[in-house]
Amino acid sequence: MRPLDSVSTRSRNRRIEVRATAEDRLLIDRAVIASGTDLTGFVITHLRLAAQQVLADREHFCLDPEALDAWERMNERPARPLKGLRALMDRPSPFQE
Repeated sequence: MRPLDSVSTRSRNRRIEVRATAEDRLLIDRAVIASGTDLTGFVITHLRLAAQQVLADREHFCLDPEALDAWERMNERPARPLKGLRALMDRPSPFQE
């Protein structure tokens, strides 16, 4: 993750508009001042961090060696029959005509 002051301004050519309450705006302005950056840099940095966190578990699956071993052991076990699964899978799809 990049520090707040390293967000590039060279290719900023898209506008993002948001509405905020007066209370939210005051809080954000205080945080901008405390971080020593400008509003755009602050907002873009934190929006990017939030987006990366939301997408992290959808794009990357990272485990430490111990957790990876446990994961591999779990996936090597044979599948167990689940009550009702065969009947469910044998039913016609409600989405096909």
